[in-house]
Amino acid sequence: MSDIIIAVDAMGGDNAPEQIVKGAVEASKEIPYKIALVGKEGAVKAELAKYNYDSGRIHTINADEVIETGEVPTVAIRKKKNSSMVIGLNMVKKGEAAAFVSAGNTGALLTGATVIIGRIPGVERPALGTMIPTDKGPSLLIDAGANVDAKPQYLVQFAKMGSVYVENIFGIKNPKVGLINIGVESEKGNALVKETYGLLEQEDGINFAGNLEARDIPNGDVDVMVADAFVGNVVLKLMEGFGKSILKLIKRELMSGFMSKLGAVMAAGAFKRIKKHFDYSDVGGAPFLGLKALVVKAHGNSDARAVKGAIKQCVSFIDGDIVNKIQEKL
Repeated sequence: MSDIIIAVDAMGGDNAPEQIVKGAVEASKEIPYKIALVGKEGAVKAELAKYNYDSGRIHTINADEVIETGEVPTVAIRKKKNSSMVIGLNMVKKGEAAAFVSAGNTGALLTGATVIIGRIPGVERPALGTMIPTDKGPSLLIDAGANVDAKPQYLVQFAKMGSVYVENIFGIKNPKVGLINIGVESEKGNALVKETYGLLEQEDGINFAGNLEARDIPNGDVDVMVADAFVGNVVLKLMEGFGKSILKLIKRELMSGFMSKLGAVMAAGAFKRIKKHFDYSDVGGAPFLGLKALVVKAHGNSDARAVKGAIKQCVSFIDGDIVNKIQEKL
């Protein structure tokens, strides 16, 4: 068993600490690293008491404060020094943990990670990278929520960091990069994407496939989809909502009559596979790429399965030495 520790924000998200603790316990049985649950010790230990687990694999770190979802990020990070988020980030900064996972306030997590852990030298802005289900398998969307106002050079760096991540985590050699735009022509779009297009075309080491229209995103024709966080987050939320709506519609229609119910029974296996295709839980979280160490943002309403997925994702990131490989790429 390795002495490497993954710190987990036990108080972050809608389902904390119950689902966070449960996910951590489940992950501890499958990964070679130890887990530190950071949060209000009494509440965390009460949840841990519900499970059989190896006490040598999981321990608790007390944090008396919690950064809530609606708090102003900069104020929360500055004032709540004893929060689970700030303590967890400081563990990574001090080398006491190799990664930090949180389902808490996204803005506070980004602010805290940037201020406390810091950016890789040369990285202008860290970016949130999340996997999007497509017809050909998952593709990386970057930036999915960190930089609403971006510059062309930021997007070029996002493309580089995303390429490193996809190549080393998913084994996709020379990954294709697409720039999300309102048309495929190079002259389409606003000033940001038009200038970015020109820079990506000239950039060595990036397999730039051109502009990517939103309607083509589900096809999976590229491995890395680049956008500023305003566009990226709209795409992410639309995909999440559309996936849920389609599954509800299918279920409603299948339950509408005897013959459709009979067909549903016969096709149950296929429908389960479709549902799994749209389920983010196995991936579990989105890394902030460009930081000196790994910080993973789990979905705010993550259940135990998603938390487990986010923790397991850290193992691939750490073992793949992604931070150093991004630094080399830049």
